[in-house]
Amino acid sequence: MKKLSLIFLGICFFSALSINAQEKRKFKIHTIAFYNVENLFDPLDDPNKLDERSPIMEMSFDRENIYKKKVNNMARVISEIGADISRNAPAIIGICEVENRKVVDDLANDDNLVKKDYGIVHFDSPDARGIDVALMYQKSLFVPIDASKHALKIYDDSSKERIYTRDQLLVSGQLEGELIHIIVNHWPSRRGGEARSRPKRVAAAKLNKRIIDSLQAINPYAKIFTMGDLNDNPTNTSVKKILNAKKDKEDVQLKGIYNPMEAFFKKGLGSNAYRDAWSLFDQIMITEPLLEKEYSSFRFYKAGIYNAHYLTNKKGRYKGYPLRSFANGSFTNGFSDHFPVYVHIIKEVSKKNKNTGS
Repeated sequence: MKKLSLIFLGICFFSALSINAQEKRKFKIHTIAFYNVENLFDPLDDPNKLDERSPIMEMSFDRENIYKKKVNNMARVISEIGADISRNAPAIIGICEVENRKVVDDLANDDNLVKKDYGIVHFDSPDARGIDVALMYQKSLFVPIDASKHALKIYDDSSKERIYTRDQLLVSGQLEGELIHIIVNHWPSRRGGEARSRPKRVAAAKLNKRIIDSLQAINPYAKIFTMGDLNDNPTNTSVKKILNAKKDKEDVQLKGIYNPMEAFFKKGLGSNAYRDAWSLFDQIMITEPLLEKEYSSFRFYKAGIYNAHYLTNKKGRYKGYPLRSFANGSFTNGFSDHFPVYVHIIKEVSKKNKNTGS
């Protein structure tokens, strides 16, 4: 069996050398990521939303500067996700807890990201708190073909009134000429308790599965990334039974789903913490065609949780937790109460492309 070592060449390439050094292979690599940016609200009161509940609206002064710093902090993190390997910011990143299109525009135009020329896909959601999901993509790498939002219709157990929550965002497009599909999620919270709120996330998982099934009905070999803050762990019913996501690659059949985050969770790793316990609510899952071993098109390489040292609390009661932006009614100059997650995908660069310089 060949043993491969990795040597990185340039911004988006790396070489894999066989142990006998007789065969040199070059690959292109991209990062696809997700980040809950924790209450990214602008400092203006929107009379059509309950944005007065947002932390920044609770600030009695200096909201504009707090907002600018919050955006800058988020942009800094995004610029670094996966860059240790890809030598680039994410080609594509899903985000949640954004108030509107304006805050995503401000994020994309921050000094940390503006040179990446990110495009944006965003729809307003009916969420009662006024928060949405969105997708950002480097225009030089990804070209959207179609985008749609999918409403999650859930109802209060007692009043039977509809609970308005985040839509699920589906974006299909060409990543350097290759068709992929991305679903961005922010499933209902655990407010009221995990068990009591569980049916809402099961409903979200069923909607997500219907979207995936609809894509696979058109093409069983569709390359799909479903990502988001699920408010459930990889082992919960919504993910494990409804999506039927597998921990091990060899268990994934055609039209099946692989969840690389479950292995991290089994090791005690997480993306958010509460009451001294880690959860891995932020996940990216992929469909079976991304697991194939033939690399003439993009395939899964590895996954990760971006938990850089500067993103964590250094002392106090919440030492080791994600360093959030807002706490105790004030701005901490932190980042988010969630760590970002990501996957790397790779594609072999053929000798023909190499020789032509493409």
